[in-house]
Amino acid sequence: MNRKNVRVKIDELKTDVGLFKNLELSIGKVTEEKWAEPMGPTPFPSVTALRNWDMKLLQRYKPFYMPFCDLCCLCTYGKCDLTGNKRGACGIDMAGQQSRIVLLACCIGAATHIGHARHLVEYLIEKYGRNYPLDVGGLNIQVEAPVTRLVCGVKPETLGDLEEVLDYTETQVTHLLSATHTGQEGNNLDFESKAFHAGMVDQVGMEVADIAQIAAYNLPKADPEAPLVDLGCGTINVEKPVILCIGHNVVPSVGIIDYLKANGLDSEIEVCGLCCSAHDATRYYKRAKIVGPISWQLRFIRSGFPDVVVLDEQCIRIDTYDEAQKVKAPVIAASEKNCVGLPNRTNDPPDEIVKDLVSGKTPGVLILDPEKVGEVATKVAVQIAPLRKKFKTLPEIDEIIQKSKGCRQCDDCRRACPQDLHIPEAIKAASQGDLTKLADLYELCIGCGRCEEACPIDLMIHSFIVKAGEKQLKQETYKIRCGRGAIQDVEIRNVGSPIVFGEIPGVVAVVGCANYPKGGEEVAEICKEFANRRFIVVTSGCAAMSAAMTKDDEGKTPYELYTGEFTAGGIVNVGSCVSNAHIAGAAIKIANIFAKRNLRANYEEIADYIHTRVGAVGLAWGAYSQKAASIAAGFWRLGVPVIVGPHGSKYRRMLLGRADKEEDWYVLDARTGEKVYVGPAPEHLFYAAETKEEAMVMIAKLCMRPNDTTKGRAIKLTHYIDLHKRLFGTMPEDIHLFVRTVADIPVTMKDEIIKILEKKKWKETVIPDPTLLPRLVRKRKE
Repeated sequence: MNRKNVRVKIDELKTDVGLFKNLELSIGKVTEEKWAEPMGPTPFPSVTALRNWDMKLLQRYKPFYMPFCDLCCLCTYGKCDLTGNKRGACGIDMAGQQSRIVLLACCIGAATHIGHARHLVEYLIEKYGRNYPLDVGGLNIQVEAPVTRLVCGVKPETLGDLEEVLDYTETQVTHLLSATHTGQEGNNLDFESKAFHAGMVDQVGMEVADIAQIAAYNLPKADPEAPLVDLGCGTINVEKPVILCIGHNVVPSVGIIDYLKANGLDSEIEVCGLCCSAHDATRYYKRAKIVGPISWQLRFIRSGFPDVVVLDEQCIRIDTYDEAQKVKAPVIAASEKNCVGLPNRTNDPPDEIVKDLVSGKTPGVLILDPEKVGEVATKVAVQIAPLRKKFKTLPEIDEIIQKSKGCRQCDDCRRACPQDLHIPEAIKAASQGDLTKLADLYELCIGCGRCEEACPIDLMIHSFIVKAGEKQLKQETYKIRCGRGAIQDVEIRNVGSPIVFGEIPGVVAVVGCANYPKGGEEVAEICKEFANRRFIVVTSGCAAMSAAMTKDDEGKTPYELYTGEFTAGGIVNVGSCVSNAHIAGAAIKIANIFAKRNLRANYEEIADYIHTRVGAVGLAWGAYSQKAASIAAGFWRLGVPVIVGPHGSKYRRMLLGRADKEEDWYVLDARTGEKVYVGPAPEHLFYAAETKEEAMVMIAKLCMRPNDTTKGRAIKLTHYIDLHKRLFGTMPEDIHLFVRTVADIPVTMKDEIIKILEKKKWKETVIPDPTLLPRLVRKRKE
C-alpha cells in the first residue's frame, strides 16, 4: 500500500468566481494499493484486538509474581501494604500491582524505541524527502518489513510511509500507559495482555527505526559477510584525538563521521562508541570502533582515553558528565531526551562553541543539530587532545595500596554489589601489596559503581579494579562482524523446513544488556556451544559485543570462526537494539515464506504458527533495562520463550508452565479438530536461570515444539539429554514428557530411555498438525 501526499501548483486559474494566481492545492493522502495479499483480520490492532490470543498463552503460562516491594506507592493514598490478601486504597491487589509495574516497564521500553524511531524518521525525511525508497536488501529482500506488515497490514515503500506506522505505535503506547493510572485496569491478566501489546508495538517501532537508517545511511543490507570491525579498548589509538559517542541514536555519530570525511580527517581522529551507537557507527563507517557494552562506561572514561564525549540517548550513565569533567573531557549532549542540564548552543556559531569548550569556560553544551555536532566535536578533539594529554583519574598502584590500608572490612561494598563480588577480600590483599585479587574482579565487574557509593571512607573501588586490570584493558582487541540487518528471504527458504521439522534444533537469539552474573565470557561460551551443535545463533546489542570477547588458540573471535549466514552453525550479528526486530522478522518470515501463511494483519495465526512450530528461544543473559522488558514482551506475544539471567528475576514476574498439569498441554489437530496431548513444549514463556549451565540446558529444552518430526525431536532430545548429563551429571527426570512415539527416541540412547518410559508408565500419542486456534481447524472431507 502506497500513501502519498500530493501537492498541485497552478500558476493561473480563471473561474466564474475570479482569477487565482500561484494557487497551491494539497491533498492529504492518496492511497494506491500495490499489495495483492488480502487484508487480514487485525490491521493496526487495538489494545484488545489480540486479547483472546494473549489469554490462551497466559492460561498455559501463568504469571508467577516475585514482588520487589510489598507496598504500592504510586498515588497519594499510599503507601499501601499489599501483603497476603490485602488490597490497596484503590482496591488493587499484589498480583495487579506487580503486573502493572511490568506494563509500566514495557511502556517505557516501547516508548524509548518508538521515540528513537520518530526522531530518526523525521530527521531522515527532512534530509532525504518522504519519497526516499526503503531498500533494506535489494533483490534479496522482498518482505522488507515483516513486523510492520504483520501488525499494521501495510507495506511501507518509502520513508514517508513510516509516519503512519509511528502514529499508530505512539497512540497505542498512550492508551497502554493510561491503563496504569490509579482506578483504571485492575486485573492482573489484563495488565499482562497489555504488556504483550506494548511489546508488539515496540517491535514495530524497532523495525521502523532500523529499516529507515539502513535505507538512508546505506548500512549493510542483509549481508551475511558484513565487514569485521574492531572492538575493545586496546583497538583505540590513544596517540590520536579520540571522540567517544555513547547511546543508541546514530545520527550525531554520522554527523561526526561525515565531517571527518569531508575534511580529510578520517585517518587522523579516532571515532569510537559504547553501547548501540557504536554498533550503528561501525555499520556506517568501518573505521569506527566499538569500545564495549554499556557496563564499560566508567572504566573507559576514567582511563582518560576520550578527548570529547558525545551523548545521544538511552542507557547512558546519568553521571557521565561529572565523570568526563574529572578527566577534563568536554561533553556534547546531542539529544533533546538527554540534555544533562547543559546550555543550548544549537544556534551559536560553531567556532564560538569550540572556543568555550576548549578554554574550559563551559565544560559541556547541548547541540541539537547533528551536522553542527560533527563540526564542533571534531574541532574540539583536535584542539584539546594536546592540552589534556589523556588525563585520567585512575589511581597509581602505590595510592591503591596506601588507601586500601584504611579499609574497615565492613562489607558494605560487597552487600551493595549486584554480583556479590568478594571486594573486601581483594581490598585487604591490596593493602598488603597484592593486586591480583582486584585484577581478578575486572572481568566480573559490571561497572555500576555501587561499591563506591556504599563505602563509608569513599574508596574509589571501581577505579581500583580498573587500574589493577589495566594491562588486560589495554590488551582488549577483538573482531566483531558489524550488524548485517535483516535476514535474506533466500536464507529463510533454505532453513524454513529444517527449523519447522526440527532438523535444525533451534534458533537461539542472544540479546540484551550486560548485567551478567559472572562476566561476559559466559555469553561467548553459550554462543559457541550452540553454534557447534548446529543451532542458528543470532546476536544483537551489548550481548553481540560480549560474544566477540573471547579468542581461540589462534587468536580468532567467534565472529571470525563462524559464518555470519542465517544457517545451522552460524553466529549472526543483526546489529543494535532496534535490530532485534529482524530476529522477530525471521520467525515471521518462516511462517510467511516457507509455510505460505498470509502475513498481512494476520497476527494471531502467525503467532500460533511460530509458537507451535518454530523452535526459537531468546536469551537475555544480562537484561537490566525497561527496553529489555519490552523486547521480551514482543517475543512472548509471538509465543517465543525468553530466558534471562538471575538478575532478570527483578522484573518481578515469570511466565511459567506447569509440566505436571496435563490439561495445560493439549492442542487442536488442524486435520481432525481433535484435542491432542503434546507435552510441555515449550514448557515456559519467561524463565530466570541461575547459572549458565541451567540456561544452556533450558535453551535446548525450550526449543522443542509440538510440530517436530520424529527425526527432529530425536535431534532435540539428543542435545537436551547430552547437555543435562554433561552439565548436571544426570539424565533429565522429565524425559518421558517429550517422547511422543518410540521413533522420537535417539537411537544411541534407546535402551536407556525405554527403561525410563516403562517406569513412568508412558503412553504413545500422535503427532498432530498443531494449533491453539479453533478457526484454523481443517476437518477432513468425509
